[in-house]
Amino acid sequence: MRMCAPARVPLLAGLGGALAACALSACSPAADPAQGPAAREAEVDAPLPAPQAASETQTDNCLLLVWQDQETRDERFDLEHDSAEGGAISCSTGTTASQFEQVLREIRAAAQADDKAAILQEIGLPLLYIDDEGNRRELTDPGDVDARFSEVFDQDVLALLRRIDLDGLTVVPDQGAFLELGSIWLVVDRKGGRPRIVTINKQALGEAGSAKPAQAPD
Repeated sequence: MRMCAPARVPLLAGLGGALAACALSACSPAADPAQGPAAREAEVDAPLPAPQAASETQTDNCLLLVWQDQETRDERFDLEHDSAEGGAISCSTGTTASQFEQVLREIRAAAQADDKAAILQEIGLPLLYIDDEGNRRELTDPGDVDARFSEVFDQDVLALLRRIDLDGLTVVPDQGAFLELGSIWLVVDRKGGRPRIVTINKQALGEAGSAKPAQAPD
């Protein structure tokens, strides 16, 4: 199964291109308009390169750079939890494991309480919404997100938000972090900052559900 990858990733200066917010898509990288159709098709189907594991020294250096931009930090937690699927959280995303842990915990709590206002606080704009059939819509205004909240954050998505945790995080260098095959992407808008939800991908969520092994009957 092809892993869903982001399409457009604005980069934040510093920390080797840590992320700025904004739109990440589902299953196809951005195409260069100058390329022909055949080249773009080959690019879409090409597998993602295998992530390079960050050395301990590189990880420590990334954390030091990120910590410089944080007024408060949890150094012990960050050191113990910086490693994720795909590489070091600090090197790949430009922020720390403790920032992700806090955000994911608050998203879980908001979803469990069906707290719409709290969920909206965790969204970065523009928000890329991909429906079950792969149709993409970029929501650029808070009013757009509010108006489509019930469509975007339906029961399947809320169920996902209620179970996300740091152990399920995969990072992609200079592109952000995702869960459940790209069902949700989070990025930061400044080095050391708070991750925000920038993509909800129901198509990927359906694929993730299909990929899970069936549970044996009791």
